Amino acid sequence: MRILFIYPNLNHELIGYGDLGAIAEPLALEYLAASCVDLATEMELLDLRLHPNELNNRLTIFNPDVIAITGYSMHVMRIQEIAQLSRERLPSSKVVVGGHHATLLAEDFKIPEIDFIVVGEGTAPFAKLIKLFSDESENSSVPGVWKNTHSGWEFGGDQSELQLDQVAPPLRSLCIDDRSHYFIDWMKPIALMRTTVGCPYRCTFCSLWKMMDGYYYKREVDAVITELKEIKEPYVFLVDDEPFVNSKRMDVLADSIRESGIQKEYFSYCRIDTLLRNKSTLKKWVDIGLRRVFLGIEGITEDEIENYNKGLSIAQIEDGLKAARELGLKVFASFIVNPNYSKADFTRLSRFIERNRIDYPSFTILTPLPGTDDFIQQYD
Repeated sequence: MRILFIYPNLNHELIGYGDLGAIAEPLALEYLAASCVDLATEMELLDLRLHPNELNNRLTIFNPDVIAITGYSMHVMRIQEIAQLSRERLPSSKVVVGGHHATLLAEDFKIPEIDFIVVGEGTAPFAKLIKLFSDESENSSVPGVWKNTHSGWEFGGDQSELQLDQVAPPLRSLCIDDRSHYFIDWMKPIALMRTTVGCPYRCTFCSLWKMMDGYYYKREVDAVITELKEIKEPYVFLVDDEPFVNSKRMDVLADSIRESGIQKEYFSYCRIDTLLRNKSTLKKWVDIGLRRVFLGIEGITEDEIENYNKGLSIAQIEDGLKAARELGLKVFASFIVNPNYSKADFTRLSRFIERNRIDYPSFTILTPLPGTDDFIQQYD
């Protein structure tokens, strides 16, 4: 059984822009590989962001039995294209698609060239699929998987509740030759790591909390330490949606990192109100290497904050930015730009950024993402 894992690049002709500012390791695919390490004879990972012209060669030379692709909403057309090219070159290979967009809008991948669509946390369903392929019994259904029967699509039913500490650590050796090229701005090389899954908050523009049906799962601290010790990169990005919401747990984790002698520099998501509520915890993390936080500010008027269900005030946002500066943290701040913005709105936004001395502002056009209420209302 040979499995080729593919992380897509963006098709410049279809999308109009490339991968800018960051190319981080394909953590989801490393988790999938770890789940079936005892079931596959050979596994390879092709990161098309780094090797955009290697798809045909890799398909031909490696000749995989299974082609597994993941991605986000911006990758939909590219994933469809990769599936079509894979089917054309290797008509007998199984094409499996999963990830964020597949979970929330599987219909976009119900095309003839795709055989299976994995929804939700993919490790257990994918491992079961590989076992079925090995046993030549892929006609069986798998919870969390859509199957293309070529006379229609059949769903294998919902998965059981996630047991986070039963998920094997990511197989980082799968992309060993690429690891030195992964970066987020000046943090290079960087590794990704998750210590929790899900989010307890309910922001209207975000669909991440719906991925886990609103649950918030936490890994055991000892398991996090064990994995962190094995990471070679000097920089680590905690990809948890909201790691610091449980301050006691993060205090214990910081203490364990310090006692273990682990020397890293960290980048992490954090809510403004979490930062204000848990400044002592953030200080402890600064002392062990936290250098940068990603703050989802999103809006700078009371109306925007209310519409996004952020549960914050403008005063809290400015207090949080001041607290981050006092802690010595660099701030990567995200803002949502409404398509209805006027020149005055952009002026107000620019002045807010300058006044609060935000190191790295980023801007996203308000988009109804799959899974959000705005999307459902727009396309129902």
